[in-house]
Amino acid sequence: MSDSDPSFSIPHRPRRTYPRQGGVRYEGETLFRLSPSSDPSENDLVNLVERVLDGESYTYGDWFDLPVPMYLVRDREHDTTFRVVVRYGSVELHILPDTRSSGLQTLYHRLTACSDCSWSVSCESNPN
Repeated sequence: MSDSDPSFSIPHRPRRTYPRQGGVRYEGETLFRLSPSSDPSENDLVNLVERVLDGESYTYGDWFDLPVPMYLVRDREHDTTFRVVVRYGSVELHILPDTRSSGLQTLYHRLTACSDCSWSVSCESNPN
């Protein structure tokens, strides 16, 4: 996809399961990788993401003890939820079963508007 106006069409949605041992698991995965044309530090990308998520449309949190910044994001404007991960010099948008493409597209446009570089978007999907 080019950085002009990607569609964020979701080829496969993960399926949520609830194992008997407890917890939640997802079978299958789709993510969109947003890669800036420049080479910002991870800290710069985290600051950019948090600056965008601090806007009025989002509720988010980084409640997990993980080696990378990961946010569970609720987009009130589009009534959708997804995960955002910053790693390897890019921003990943991880799809949940009810994620709407319109919410991903809006976040992308807000990220690009707050940065001074162009971005490329790729989609990775595994239905299993």
